Amino acid sequence: MKRIFFFLYGVLTYLFFFGTFLYFIGFVGNLGVPNAIDGTPNVPIFQALFINLSLVLLFGIQHSGMARQSFKSWWTKYIPQSIERSTYVLASTMMLALIMGFWEPMGGVVWEVAETSVLYYVLYGIFFLGWGILFLSTFLINHFELFGLQQVYEQLKRKEFGSISFKTPFLYKMVRHPLYLGFLLGLWATPSMTITHLVLTLGMTLYVFAGIRWEEKDLKQHFGETYHQYAAKVPMIIPFLKLKKNF
Repeated sequence: MKRIFFFLYGVLTYLFFFGTFLYFIGFVGNLGVPNAIDGTPNVPIFQALFINLSLVLLFGIQHSGMARQSFKSWWTKYIPQSIERSTYVLASTMMLALIMGFWEPMGGVVWEVAETSVLYYVLYGIFFLGWGILFLSTFLINHFELFGLQQVYEQLKRKEFGSISFKTPFLYKMVRHPLYLGFLLGLWATPSMTITHLVLTLGMTLYVFAGIRWEEKDLKQHFGETYHQYAAKVPMIIPFLKLKKNF
């Protein structure tokens, strides 16, 4: 009975994530959702700025903190290993929903591209390309393990979940973090960059690069020299940009 419950927990968590993330894409792109990122300001601009930056900070702390190996080692003393990843996905999804639910419009326009311009469609093309790269990146490694489904399925079948092997398929031969590359393209590529949108984009961009540093420390510790050599050959997030750096 417990195995069935954990499996349903993992499946429902995944569906919650998938729906929320699709909504987030519409939220960022002002596409087909009732409360998109741009709207009429309701509070003074500095109050809105404080609220919005606080939301991004909370997301960053949760998303990066719960991903650390030290936290996982402590956390799995209290929850089963099989639902650790699903619980992380659930917490991250709730934080993303919190951002969208409490985000405060700030008004103002940084740049605006007319719908009659070719650039307008180019930017939306890059926008959708970015989210496509993000989702493709998850499937290139192991989409179902990344979002906790494989773990709960294997415990349902009484199988022991194996260790993760190091591999660099397709996009991972071009950049070390194609998922983050897609995420940033989806945030920055917009024909209408408002101050509200820029605050979210800058906040998430800073988080991405901070999170990468922590993530790569864990990857180097886990995979050792294999990852160190990979990092020396493949750029972090910008294709074909090779910067020599020790970490």
